[in-house]
Amino acid sequence: METVKNSNKQTDEDLVKAIVETNNTLLFEVLYDRYSTLVFNKCFGFAKDEDEAKDLTQDVFLKLFVKLGSFKGKSKFSTWLYAFTYNHCVNYVTRNAAKKIEKQSIDYKDIENISEDDIDDKDFLSMKVDKLKKAMNLISPDEKMILLLKYQDFLTIKEIESVLGIGESAVKMRIKRAKDKLLEVYANNLN
Repeated sequence: METVKNSNKQTDEDLVKAIVETNNTLLFEVLYDRYSTLVFNKCFGFAKDEDEAKDLTQDVFLKLFVKLGSFKGKSKFSTWLYAFTYNHCVNYVTRNAAKKIEKQSIDYKDIENISEDDIDDKDFLSMKVDKLKKAMNLISPDEKMILLLKYQDFLTIKEIESVLGIGESAVKMRIKRAKDKLLEVYANNLN
């Protein structure tokens, strides 16, 4: 029991290591307590209602317990958990919509000259919240995910690289494409 008492003082990474080594469910409860609200909030962004978000949250933590050993510590645990949660939710939405989301191929000729200045946020940030929520539901889960990572969770380009396991230029291109798509949906479908 002494380990469980001290677990509240452990870093996430040390706690994960201890859980993987011992399979101690009481230690996992500490991790659950730290992150259940955050995971629920992310799931709620993909769910239709609170009950569905609660179910998704439970699914994430059940899967997490089994997959915790795959955390290698290359990023912060919280960043890895974001990716884990988003991937689970995207798969859930995709599966329930009974459609495959095509991975967009990156044309490197298009992204060689992209800079932070090309990712203009002025129009994007001026959208009305209610219409923005409707527009977010009309874009693909992958597009929604990268926009939420950037603008809701305030992850940097480097952190998004780590979460998605792709390079900097690919992150920038996906953000740009997702923003363009959201702006198009917002302008054309919600007036």
